[in-house]
Amino acid sequence: MSHPSFENAVGKFRALLEEQAQRADRISRPVEWLDYSKLEKLVIGVIGGDGIGPIIAKETRKVMEELLKGELKSGRVEIREIEGLTIENRIRQLKALPEEVLAEIKECHVLLKGPTTTPEEGSGVPNIESANIAIRKTFDLFANVRPVRVPSQGIDWVFFRENTEGEYVLGSKGMMVTPTMAMDFKVITKPGAERIIRMGFEHAKKTGRKRVTVVTKANVIKTTDGLFLETAKEVAKGYPDIKWDGWYIDVFTAKLLDEKRRRDFEVVVLPNLYGDIVTDEAAEIQGGVGTAGSANIGARFGMFEAIHGSAPRMVSDGRGEYADPLSLMRAAVMMLEHVGMSAQGSKLSRALDICAIYEPGVKITGRSDGATAAQFGERVVSVLRDPKTDTKWASYQKG
Repeated sequence: MSHPSFENAVGKFRALLEEQAQRADRISRPVEWLDYSKLEKLVIGVIGGDGIGPIIAKETRKVMEELLKGELKSGRVEIREIEGLTIENRIRQLKALPEEVLAEIKECHVLLKGPTTTPEEGSGVPNIESANIAIRKTFDLFANVRPVRVPSQGIDWVFFRENTEGEYVLGSKGMMVTPTMAMDFKVITKPGAERIIRMGFEHAKKTGRKRVTVVTKANVIKTTDGLFLETAKEVAKGYPDIKWDGWYIDVFTAKLLDEKRRRDFEVVVLPNLYGDIVTDEAAEIQGGVGTAGSANIGARFGMFEAIHGSAPRMVSDGRGEYADPLSLMRAAVMMLEHVGMSAQGSKLSRALDICAIYEPGVKITGRSDGATAAQFGERVVSVLRDPKTDTKWASYQKG
């Protein structure tokens, strides 16, 4: 028997279908990628965000200013501080991405962003959408790229997480169909799956990697995950020199903890939700979510960020100054590489390896028994200034 509220739910679902059909049509059209080498001036936007975000963003900007001092002086690069993407301002305006903030972001070519807080349903705070998701959708940042590397364990993974589909794209548009039944939605489109899978294969080809692993739950989530897996099979035909395999998400997460098997993985491609969960697990293996950076890439824009949240508890406990800026600094490496500044990116990456792995004299613990974010930032700057840094790093690689 039909429930009185079903008609209302059907109407909402129809609107979602129309919206997603239009998006699928839009992303299937060819797009010209921005050539950063042709820009007269690269504009980097920096957003602090919420909680520990402004603390780690300040130290990351300090490091970038040291690294890019020549480009900043010549006018080749400009770094702009963008304010207003705070939970307080977003709640005040009831917008995930306030218009004045969006206007400033659009004046930049790439964005380095600290973590932002997303209200939870039932928290008593307006249920606005994640600022991250809003930015990803606005600029069609379909690829979330997260590298994880632990040289001592033979781990060198690069995760390609689809960023604009799956459960998250409609995460704030679920509905209480009846007082006792809630329903959310998941969407996978063929063009959306194809472009992220192809990016994973292209990365493997470009970097000389020989294996791409595609992770789904297609044995149970047969339609959406099934489409993702079938698309992978089609894309893989164009890369005969690269081995590919499909894994189910539950077994794959277990095998990341298997010290014998996990070193075999190289490039991993996943739908949105699985990618979010797995990359946090992988970062923990590397040393914690505070150690991993993240790139959100589209054809005309890129956003680079820490993979962790805003850690409001750290701030409320008075420990904000002890937050680890390494994740956002790793994201800055990815940003520099993305815009064609590979030499500067490599220099920063090596400095971070020395500070965090090989000579961790200034150690972040998240508490007063460890270093502050500012002390770690100063340590990175000193290593960047040291002419022996490259030689030191090379010696560590040998042995």
